[in-house]
Amino acid sequence: MDFGGGDEIRLEIEGQAGVVTLNRPKALNAVTHQMVNALANALEAWQDDDRVKLVLIRGEGRAFSAGGDILQVYEAGRAGKLPVDFFADEYRLNALIARFAKPYVALIDGIVMGGGFGVSFHGSYRVLTENAVFAMPEVGIGFFPDVGGSHILPRLADSFGMYLGLTGNRIRYGDALASGLATHTVKAEDQGEIVKALVVGDDPDEVLARFHVRVPGETDAETLKAIHCHFSAGSLEAVLGSLDRAGPLDEFAAKTLATMLSRSPTSLKVAWRQIGAGGELSMDECMRMEFRILNRMLAGHDFYEGIRAALIDKGSKPVWQPASLDAVGDAEIDAYFASLGDRELIL
Repeated sequence: MDFGGGDEIRLEIEGQAGVVTLNRPKALNAVTHQMVNALANALEAWQDDDRVKLVLIRGEGRAFSAGGDILQVYEAGRAGKLPVDFFADEYRLNALIARFAKPYVALIDGIVMGGGFGVSFHGSYRVLTENAVFAMPEVGIGFFPDVGGSHILPRLADSFGMYLGLTGNRIRYGDALASGLATHTVKAEDQGEIVKALVVGDDPDEVLARFHVRVPGETDAETLKAIHCHFSAGSLEAVLGSLDRAGPLDEFAAKTLATMLSRSPTSLKVAWRQIGAGGELSMDECMRMEFRILNRMLAGHDFYEGIRAALIDKGSKPVWQPASLDAVGDAEIDAYFASLGDRELIL
């Protein structure tokens, strides 16, 4: 059955599995609107297809998925055609994956960020190899950790999710396992055997337990303690103040503070509130909240400035507006979370 993905995504039934292959390796499998819609079509069909006992998603090439196709988003936004429909469909897909009733196995080998996180980490099994690199780097491009980041990040222990969301820092598979982002860690060389076993209908719990290799977290206990200490503070200002006070004697605190101060002030304040609120919300409620934020971000300045600096004029320094945290008032942040009225996201 043709689900409308073209060459960008392969959607096939192999044995007892619905197998999804993100197929834009030259673009690091960046997720497009066509891919989003095709995957949603396939999941809706496979949910009621008795031939399909589980879904397996993987990426072609050296990345699982480096995120959404933000250059496409940038060009549309700069042309005055805000790509709201793309994000609406993407957020609906994220919510669909979260409530998908059959086992959903994401086999992650290589980079997984942003939109790639959205099509993988909401499933029941998140399987990472030693090649996996995870990040939610959105605050660095004037955006916010969307695609369900507000649901997953606050549920990571000891403020680790807040740390990831506010810095955009990268982690590897050991930290992903230790924090609960990953359910299993495996050797990259075993992926073929894992796929074979899942396709023939072996129980995914048994298959993944058989290939699971327990690995230590890359972040040491002292740093994890510092992350919890700093990022459990009661406000963004308190987090920054805690890092600032520790900085003169603590390289981690100094480096983390410098990283955060290089990010979009607006994005930091939005992400702080978003992640804090998400811990009390359902997945569907989180996606509605993110859609409200998204609409305001697309109409603003920093998102396009961040993409310009990172991808258009590569390596240049973004000029954020407003340029400092003090210049971003509470009322301005409130507006990002305000109801959209009859334009609210329908799931």
